Amino acid sequence: MKKIRKFQESDKATLTALWQAVFPDDPPHNEPSLVIEAKLAVDDLIFIAEEDDGEMIGACMAGYDGHRGWLYAVAVSPDQRRNGTGKALVLFAIQALKNLGCKKVNLQIRPTNTEVANFYKSLGFSTEDRLSMGTFIE
Repeated sequence: MKKIRKFQESDKATLTALWQAVFPDDPPHNEPSLVIEAKLAVDDLIFIAEEDDGEMIGACMAGYDGHRGWLYAVAVSPDQRRNGTGKALVLFAIQALKNLGCKKVNLQIRPTNTEVANFYKSLGFSTEDRLSMGTFIE
């Protein structure tokens, strides 16, 4: 991985394909092209990791509500894993959130995803005793 930068409109198709490949079991409300459009209506905290030739090899989305920061959809191409791309993306997003005044960053993963849990623990995240709840607004 050579560089991390902010999302550009020209990235949309490639990012959509990356997220579909990395998160094939996501529910319909997480359809990548819809998520990208909704995110860009709020802010531009989508980050792209790419090689020198411009090939997208990873991406993540961050959010900040003025109190807490969040990481969403951190994804690295399967053939690029375990080379520092995921770590670089997460640290880049955390720094961007810190620059906005964020003091705490949260994320959610599925409890069965122990490999990813260990990755985040290696970056200083810890499991918190919380009950995650949500509702769909129609």
